[in-house]
Amino acid sequence: MIKWLRARNIRMMEEQPVQVTIGKISEINRYPIKSFAGERLTSCQIEAYGMLGDRFGAFYDESKSGWWRYVTARNMPNMLTYQASYLNGDIHISAADGRTFGWDDALLKEMQTQTKTPLTMSRLKEQHPEHPHLLSVDGASILLITDASLRKLESLYGKDLDQRRFRGNFVVALDEHACSEGEWIGRQIAIGEVQLQVDSFCDRCMMITIDPDTLDKDPSVLKKVNEGFDLQFGVYASVVQTGQIRLGDSVKFL
Repeated sequence: MIKWLRARNIRMMEEQPVQVTIGKISEINRYPIKSFAGERLTSCQIEAYGMLGDRFGAFYDESKSGWWRYVTARNMPNMLTYQASYLNGDIHISAADGRTFGWDDALLKEMQTQTKTPLTMSRLKEQHPEHPHLLSVDGASILLITDASLRKLESLYGKDLDQRRFRGNFVVALDEHACSEGEWIGRQIAIGEVQLQVDSFCDRCMMITIDPDTLDKDPSVLKKVNEGFDLQFGVYASVVQTGQIRLGDSVKFL
C-alpha cells in the first residue's frame, strides 16, 4: 500500500506543470480608450478577450480602411491629455481643464473641435461581447514590458523614460538571472490566477516619441529603440486562462 501511494504521488508530481519564477508584476495599466491617458491599477480582471475595461473604445476616420481607420495620438497628440477610466461598465473621461465626459456624443463633439478629419466613435467592447475582435488593440490582447528592457533603453537614451510611453498593460520586474521577454515568445506564463500565451513582439512606431505629460516629441526615442531592439519593445500575449492579476503577483513559466 505504501509503495502504491508513493508511486501515485510521484505520478501526480510528474503530471503537475513545472513553474519557474521569472519576476513579478510591478505595475498594472489600463487604457479604456485608445490613445487617451489611462489608469494605474492595483488589480485587474482578465477575461477571454483581454483585460476587462482595456481598449474598449476608439475614434475612427471613416475615409480610411483597415488599421488606418484608427485616429490616435499620432494624428492628435492632445488625445493624451484626456484621462479615461473604467468603472462598473461605464467609461469616464476627464479633460485637462476638469470637464468630464462619458463615451457619448458630447465627447465626439469635443474631439471633433480639434481636427478637420470627420470622426466617428466605436461602440464599446462590452456592447459586443460575442465579437472580441472589436477590441481596439494593436496585436494580441495584452501587452507586457519589462523593467530590464526599460533600463537598457534608458541607458541608450541617456535619460529616464516614463513606462507610460509604451502603454503596456503590465510591467514585469524581472528576477536577476531571468531571460529577456524575447525568449518568452511561444511559451505560456502564469500570473496569479491567469495563464497567458506569449505570441509576438510589439513593433513600435512614433507613438513612443510623445511624452505622456508634456506632449513633447523626441524622435530619438524611436531611433534608440531601433538601434537597441530592432524596433521591437515588449511582447503581446493572448489569454489561455482567465482570472485576477494583482500587483506583486509572481510571473512564472509553465
